[in-house]
Amino acid sequence: MSHQVWLHQLPHIVAANAPAANHSVDWFHQLPQNIVIGLEQGSLYALVALGYTLVYGVLQLINFAHSEVFMAGAFGSYLVVDAIVGNRHLTGAAVPLTVLAGIVSGAAVGAAVAWILEKVAYKALRRNGAPKLAFLISAIGASLFLSNLAGKLFTRVQNNAFPTYFNVNHHVFSIGSADVSLIVLIIIATAVIMMVFLDRLVNKTKLGMGIRAVAEDAPTAALMGIDIDRTISRTFIVGGALAGVAGFLFGTAFGVGNIMGFTPGVKAFAAAVLGGIGNVRGAMIGGLILGQAEVLISALPFVGAEWNDVVSFAVLVLILLVRPTGILGERLWRAA
Repeated sequence: MSHQVWLHQLPHIVAANAPAANHSVDWFHQLPQNIVIGLEQGSLYALVALGYTLVYGVLQLINFAHSEVFMAGAFGSYLVVDAIVGNRHLTGAAVPLTVLAGIVSGAAVGAAVAWILEKVAYKALRRNGAPKLAFLISAIGASLFLSNLAGKLFTRVQNNAFPTYFNVNHHVFSIGSADVSLIVLIIIATAVIMMVFLDRLVNKTKLGMGIRAVAEDAPTAALMGIDIDRTISRTFIVGGALAGVAGFLFGTAFGVGNIMGFTPGVKAFAAAVLGGIGNVRGAMIGGLILGQAEVLISALPFVGAEWNDVVSFAVLVLILLVRPTGILGERLWRAA
């Protein structure tokens, strides 16, 4: 599979479910199925968008290397799952345990890479009072470095699917005319659990209180005894863990590659802006809305899946014309 094919694989999941041309009644018949697909895409976007919005809420920084954290989580979980499974086809309790191992390993690798990224690419700039442009350049450089490093280190697994240790397309249940496959159920359920966990973490824990305090007024938070550097590092770790989980889920469904983070990363950034950059719940809502808009609009007979990317950013522009700060449009400390 070429890199170009891989880069556009996610949008084309709509194509297999798109209605036949010039039959608008089919669009309504396919609507329940397309809503399920939209939830799948939107859940992945939301998980990645949460990392963008957490870092922006605390540092006012767009971490453009976040898409490579997503990629690193996918590779890390791939290696763990491949080591566990090999060429075997698992059955029974071994399947959910292996999925759990993939989620944990993806989160761990994503968190580790995000932590290293903050220490190497951003911490010195922050302490030296560097301008925002320096952070942006550092982020782009880190993104290119990580992508090319993965391309060199993991040539054996480039653009490969995860080990087929379970049938990802296995039918689990139906909702009306919509069939829910096993991988879709895993993606949506995991995303919901992760998003609820993050919402509770930010709003109900001491760490969350520290994150919100630093986001609101870092100098005052430091005077109140909050370790700014530690809080920022932990923010990167939390965002990286969520991106790593998303990387595992994406990799399981679509395979892994060193440029796999580009398209989902750009879409996730758009979702964060759509919901209100710097707002955790806004990132969740923005991701889900963007996923649904992509699928439902692209499935229209006069649009088509080839317009998927255009639809995404057209929706973003239209909403921002009406509400420039995004749907929720408040900062992290106000509406986490």
